[in-house]
Amino acid sequence: MFLTVRVRAALKTPYVLGRSLASGTSGSQSKEGLPDMAEGHIPIHVNDVRNRLRAIVGASTNWSDHVQAMKERKSLQTLLAKRQEDLPPRRMKDSYIEVVLPLGSQPQLREKYLNVYNSVRFGRILEDLDSLGVLVCYTHTKAEAPQTSPLSIVTALVDKIDLCKKIIYPDCDIKFTGNVSWVGKSSMEVKMHMLQLHDGVYSPVLDATFVMVARDPENKSSAFVNPLIPEGPEEEESFRQGEINKTRRVDFSTASLLKMAPTSNERTIVHDMFLNTLDTRTVSFRSRLLPSNSVWMEDAKLKGLEICHPQERNIFNRIFGGFLMRKAFELGWATACTFGGSRPYVVAVDDIMFRKPVEIGSLLFLASQVCYTERNHIQVRVHTEVFDPQTRKNSTTNIFHFTFMSENEVPQIIPKTYGESMLYLDGKRHYDAAMKNASTQ
Repeated sequence: MFLTVRVRAALKTPYVLGRSLASGTSGSQSKEGLPDMAEGHIPIHVNDVRNRLRAIVGASTNWSDHVQAMKERKSLQTLLAKRQEDLPPRRMKDSYIEVVLPLGSQPQLREKYLNVYNSVRFGRILEDLDSLGVLVCYTHTKAEAPQTSPLSIVTALVDKIDLCKKIIYPDCDIKFTGNVSWVGKSSMEVKMHMLQLHDGVYSPVLDATFVMVARDPENKSSAFVNPLIPEGPEEEESFRQGEINKTRRVDFSTASLLKMAPTSNERTIVHDMFLNTLDTRTVSFRSRLLPSNSVWMEDAKLKGLEICHPQERNIFNRIFGGFLMRKAFELGWATACTFGGSRPYVVAVDDIMFRKPVEIGSLLFLASQVCYTERNHIQVRVHTEVFDPQTRKNSTTNIFHFTFMSENEVPQIIPKTYGESMLYLDGKRHYDAAMKNASTQ
């Protein structure tokens, strides 16, 4: 259901990210975003988002009815457009949505979002952003006459999330806004913003860019979506940035270490690390010694297991992608915490690849690995796979990359094998990208 995810939370200082957003109570957007579109829009309660999604696709709220509900969706195939030109164009403001998370005015909501450090759990925010992104796209593609949508809209990737603040407070109201900012034939880019109420003013917390794709009613093939008509120079620039983002993602995938050999500089880095671990008392490539203040990569990992119950299903009766992101993030955080010996803060979540959907009833195995360190930063890779009891085979579903900042300097991670060396270089690439992104904020 989900293809690839890229999330970036670039941290410029220990307390606040460098780039600031326009503050205000009317849902103002960042300088990279769009003009205020809030006029005439009534905010939606966060608990109503998924209910609206179920209503749009005709999904049942009862697990026992899901088979019949999915069979009924097959008949919607005739409602799909044969060409994109047959669909009416939309404006960016047509898909604009505001969602409120009233942690301050409705204290009963806080426990779900609260962590042990008395701040908001970032994994919960990932879940809310994922649901909002899908709802925004359904709003963009809705038909004039009320009817069940024939489209199956799923998250393709989270391109980036830029945090403006390090701490999200658990006792202040939160507001999310979102709208479609770029459209291809079957894909849509969604820009979302999160603000939190302080002293009567909504202050920016994060900006997010998601990419969604439209599929047919059975989620088997792509489907056309309404074209987007930008209005004014700011919207035109946002649309152009969407094209740039698409090209960048293709270039990043092409240069993957799974497809191309390391660069000359990367090969030198790996060889120098190898030489630094050789036992000088022997003339052997097999005799390795761990340098001081270092840890072998094979000794810096954690594992987890999730039984995928119906409670965590999405509107298409597979495991909710936001749930997978939250579980992977929390295991990654625990790995960074145990490795660094102090509380880690997320700096970047980058290139989370969703290779295949996770079915209800699956056994989901999670493996978290520290793959790169520098000063007080920890790069963690989380690999998830499902086990098929009939074939007794495992299949990779997701790969997540997280960059954390520890309160203290951490040991250097050292690879032993060639495979671990590739993990090290891949981790370094993600770390360098996160630091580059932070320096430009």
